[in-house]
Amino acid sequence: MAPRFGFSNWWPEEAKKGTPVVVKMENPNYSVVEIDGPDAAFRPVEKSRGKNAKQVTWVLLLKAHRAVGCVAWIASLFWALLGAVKKRLIFRQDVAMASEKMGKGKLLFTAIKVFLVASLTILGFEVVAYLKGWHYFRNPSLHIPRSSDIQGLLHLVYVTWLSVRADYIAPPVQALSKFCVALFLIQSADRLMLSLGCFWIKYKKIKPRIERDPFDSDDVEGSAYEYPMVLVQIPMCNEREVYEQSISAVCQLDWPKDRLLIQVLDDSDDESIRCLIKAEVAKWNQKGVNIIYRHRLTRTGYKAGNLKSAMRCEYVQAYEFVAIFDADFQPNSDFLKQTVPHFKDNPELGLVQARWTFVNKDENLLTRLQNINLCFHFEVEQQVNGVFLNFFGFNGTAGVWRIKALEESGGWLERTTVEDMDIAVRAHLNGWKFIFLNDVKVLCEVPESYEAYRKQQHRWHSGPMHLFRLCLPAIITSKIAIWKKANLILLFFLLRKLILPFYSFTLFCIILPLTMFVPEAELPVWVICYVPVCMSFLNILPAPKSFPFIVPYLLFENTMSVTKFNAMVSGLFQLGSSYEWVVTKKAGRSSESDLLASAERESKTMNQLQIQRGASESELAELNRLKEQKEAAPLPVKKVNKIYRKELTLAFLLLTASVRSLLAAQGVHFYFLLFQGVTFLLVGLDLIGEQMS
Repeated sequence: MAPRFGFSNWWPEEAKKGTPVVVKMENPNYSVVEIDGPDAAFRPVEKSRGKNAKQVTWVLLLKAHRAVGCVAWIASLFWALLGAVKKRLIFRQDVAMASEKMGKGKLLFTAIKVFLVASLTILGFEVVAYLKGWHYFRNPSLHIPRSSDIQGLLHLVYVTWLSVRADYIAPPVQALSKFCVALFLIQSADRLMLSLGCFWIKYKKIKPRIERDPFDSDDVEGSAYEYPMVLVQIPMCNEREVYEQSISAVCQLDWPKDRLLIQVLDDSDDESIRCLIKAEVAKWNQKGVNIIYRHRLTRTGYKAGNLKSAMRCEYVQAYEFVAIFDADFQPNSDFLKQTVPHFKDNPELGLVQARWTFVNKDENLLTRLQNINLCFHFEVEQQVNGVFLNFFGFNGTAGVWRIKALEESGGWLERTTVEDMDIAVRAHLNGWKFIFLNDVKVLCEVPESYEAYRKQQHRWHSGPMHLFRLCLPAIITSKIAIWKKANLILLFFLLRKLILPFYSFTLFCIILPLTMFVPEAELPVWVICYVPVCMSFLNILPAPKSFPFIVPYLLFENTMSVTKFNAMVSGLFQLGSSYEWVVTKKAGRSSESDLLASAERESKTMNQLQIQRGASESELAELNRLKEQKEAAPLPVKKVNKIYRKELTLAFLLLTASVRSLLAAQGVHFYFLLFQGVTFLLVGLDLIGEQMS
């Protein structure tokens, strides 16, 4: 018989053409023999043949093993997720929450819950209709049966719902959707222009420069008259975790001691913290640093009131510039030499702002996402506005002001919680120019817990709207150019402070979930996917190491739009929470500048003796009492994460919207929203919860 080469498997069984042949080769004496039909060797062998029962059993067992392994993996993952939820819900009972905090946001949470229940009900109804074949909206030419043809009350209700949805619900939702999409495109165009401006600055290497070093002298003491008088202020309030490192960094600034004065403006209401800060100030005072401690008995106006009270001191009149650092900021020793020289021969310059950099940006996912936002803010927004407009919002810290500019602009006012933006706008209206130094960086912290971050964002988004109501008449009646007025009103306040939170909340947190039972208002894929991804790429360019977090960043920004929108509304209509100031909780992360003080910490005992020699008897007794209390205090109980129900409810709502998009048969839309919902749930359970320790 001829050898079998298996060539018959290359062609279909019913595609035989020509006469089958058998090829025989010489040695041994092969020849070509013509035959009438296929030999048995060429007949296709059925797959079922040649396999005994034992082989079939092994194949089935292997497939069953794989299936069981997959199911076991999914079950273990789901069980671990449920275990995490159960653990946090159980330990949540140990978290003490004030009743007023429980009632805060109750109305918004109730509205989200009602909307979630309604959406789940409609979604279940849609599934039943889909399985029954009632989805008439898919085929407009499909005949809708008459009333006499309708069988069942459920079918009648569904057809009525389709009519009501098409006539009354879909039109307003579509109109609102188009309006929000237009705002979204305008804001995206503004962000694109800012990014192009940043690229131009990088390409042309544009930045503020100092022609020559005004302090270039070997004899520092002999040239001390060239150094202007600089006042440094460190406002703080109950900053137990960071007061030591901030005071240490400021006291090491490279500046003549007789031309520098440091004010520690302590608004702490905790007596133990005040004593600790006094001891730290006394330590540096013993080393020859010109530093003083101030505490207000009447704590009004928050940070603005603290700074305003300090500027009223008589000795401040002898100083020309004032540098401000919050309690968690740690400037480099050459900070003043990199910023103050820009004021020389530039009498119109009122502010020099430095950039922030963060010591804890890689602490968790929340800090990484904040780093993306803040890097874009400084690298793009502040730098572009500083180069092309000579105006931007003062960041409240890490900046040097000309005291004359502060005084002519009205000084610090206590009318809003964004006193930094308030003084910047008033100084701009008075004709003062600003400079942003992207190369001068000051170390600081970003909030590591969601609770602290949410309160910070609430203050940052409610304050500007409150300020806009107060400053609008002054902007209109000011003597600055018309294009500067338009920039302040249309871009600085309306587009970036009002429109941005409005459309992001309305479009992605209201209209997008509505589309799962109002398909007539279905959003285009480019609105919910392509354009947001492109804008996220632009946002993440200043922090290229954060590219792996682009998807969580995009999803987290959608979730935070609820908090930002709520804050914007409270500030615009002057609700109670618009004037709420909560000090952002710090973790006291160490930085590179702390290494310079390592030798001092090693000799802490000797320094303590020096402090005690310079302290009064009452202060010494107070320090001893605090030391005894610290030793007798019990170990702090570690608190666990809290569950934020509003965020998790919204996450589940968006996950439900992804299921609806599956019924709409739009794959990109479905997978995008499905991943969005799953990510929201995981982030809410593991990362968004407040880490309280």
